[in-house]
Amino acid sequence: MDIEDKKIKAASWFKDLRDQICSSFEAIEDDYTGPLSDRDAGRFERKSWDRTNQGDGTEGGGGTMSTMRGGRVFEKVGVNISKVHGTFTEEFARSMPGATEDPRFFATGISIVAHMNSPKVPAVHMNTRFIVTTKNWFGGGADLNAPLPNEEDTAQFHKAFQQCCDRHDPDYYAKFKKWCDEYFYIKHRNCARGEGGIFYDQLSTGNWDNDFAFTQDVGRTFNDVYPALIRKHMHESWTPEQRERQLEYRGYYAEFNLVYDRGTTFGLKTGGNVEAILMSLPPEAKWP
Repeated sequence: MDIEDKKIKAASWFKDLRDQICSSFEAIEDDYTGPLSDRDAGRFERKSWDRTNQGDGTEGGGGTMSTMRGGRVFEKVGVNISKVHGTFTEEFARSMPGATEDPRFFATGISIVAHMNSPKVPAVHMNTRFIVTTKNWFGGGADLNAPLPNEEDTAQFHKAFQQCCDRHDPDYYAKFKKWCDEYFYIKHRNCARGEGGIFYDQLSTGNWDNDFAFTQDVGRTFNDVYPALIRKHMHESWTPEQRERQLEYRGYYAEFNLVYDRGTTFGLKTGGNVEAILMSLPPEAKWP
């Protein structure tokens, strides 16, 4: 399989995964019977975007945002896909493997961030991507972000991704869990952003099919475990004090995404769609 076929295959998978996740989330909205059941069930709205041409004729591609706001369960959730190509700036090329030799790039991926109405239902982040320069690799992961951490939920989430990793390499889980813990850390707050999960980047073992299979399994695992966690708690009521804790937690979440997140940096420095890049920010937050 040549590199062009790999690009097509990866982008097609991310699109299929988008459809599966949106369907799972809309089914949750339909099945909800909790405190906000007088609302209409939420539905995703899709909005496509074309990448801004930077003036040299090499920029292109775009993506589709799938966003649900004001649902019964989901206060705001985005499931975005993109497929872009272009040329890195000289400065940014120095930070990307294989880009100093040739600054041209291709990137495709899926990114999910869910902020929930209930503080008892954890927020979540997941993304997987395929990047091509003179080298090519996969990256991504998933991490749980609970305003009110629940040990059983955390254990269930980690067990699912440990099993996912173990299906592909017995060394993956310990390595990628540690990477997640170190990456999703708010240095200026001296605290973790959430309960962790897995994070990996520059995955290129020399067997593209195996690396792609693992990345697909990460997506499927997410779509199995996270909806299950939502359904455990979505019908429960909550207190005003718990809602306040959720809003303060979201403030810390926003700080990380704006200060440290590499995906935010990548999108903004490569002429991506600002609305899609900042989809991860919560609809409402507070700072103590």
